[in-house]
Amino acid sequence: NRSFMATPQKTRGFHATQDRGKLYWLQTPSGQACATDREKFKYRGCCFASSLIIESAAVMTEDSRSSRYRRQECFAPLGATGQARLAAGRVLIVGLGGLGSWLAELLGRAGVGFLRLVDDDCVDWTNLPRQGMYDESDAATRQPKVLAAAKYLAKINSTITVEPITEKLTHRNIADLAGGMDLILDGTDCWASRFLINDFAVKTSLPWIFAGVVRAEGQVMVIPPGGSPCLRCICETPPPEQLEAANKAASVGVLGTAVAAIAALEATEAIKLLAGRPDAASPHLTRLDLWENRIRQLATVKGTDENQCPCCKQHRFEFLEP
Repeated sequence: NRSFMATPQKTRGFHATQDRGKLYWLQTPSGQACATDREKFKYRGCCFASSLIIESAAVMTEDSRSSRYRRQECFAPLGATGQARLAAGRVLIVGLGGLGSWLAELLGRAGVGFLRLVDDDCVDWTNLPRQGMYDESDAATRQPKVLAAAKYLAKINSTITVEPITEKLTHRNIADLAGGMDLILDGTDCWASRFLINDFAVKTSLPWIFAGVVRAEGQVMVIPPGGSPCLRCICETPPPEQLEAANKAASVGVLGTAVAAIAALEATEAIKLLAGRPDAASPHLTRLDLWENRIRQLATVKGTDENQCPCCKQHRFEFLEP
């Protein structure tokens, strides 16, 4: 593959699309959509430092396509039907740090057909011990995480579509970014973003999975639409900013093994939902402490008439407001 350099401050996002057994990436300095007779490009107005098309070296044959997911299809609860549903799945991953990077790789390898990656951060040296897909060259050149991730994913699975978006999720763009998605995954380390996702997901009846990790412990909770508890049923408001900052990885540390374990749990729950098996998804808030060797599953309760959740019971979506 030929290498490329993007202009981080101007890059918004682009599609990697697969056609005729090869993967084509479009880059243009003008920000205008363009195409050749070999491929069709979707485009979101990104601007690059050079103009070229990158073709993947691998060419998928019919035999390699049919055998690629055979081990997964042999797993009876998934099967060929579930694998086909994964291929049709569309997932928004918010945050490409510790959790999000591993989520993108696990789901990309599993064959989820469309991944939209949203993050406005760049790779730095402190990311490398716990964040998947990135390497030292990404850190040295401060590559935007979503672009480094898209380039990596193109090498491991040319049968999927990846859309990297170098933006921060806000109340202004969440409808655009989450539109047409089947599932939202939490790869953030920001409570405000989680409450924003929760408001949007409840309002639009879109499933999402909450997750977080710090030190050597983490938690995961599936939040499907309907009668299940939402995030605000268990935590009505975000923690104060000072308290949140004091409990982030930059302050108290985090083990990469814990990040990978929580991401694997979150990705597995995502596979259940995307494969049409919501009955297999955990109804609990699952907490793991890898250092103390503890696993707990906590029952969650939806807001009642006496103790009404402001989001899913009262339908107040203030995090979607300016």
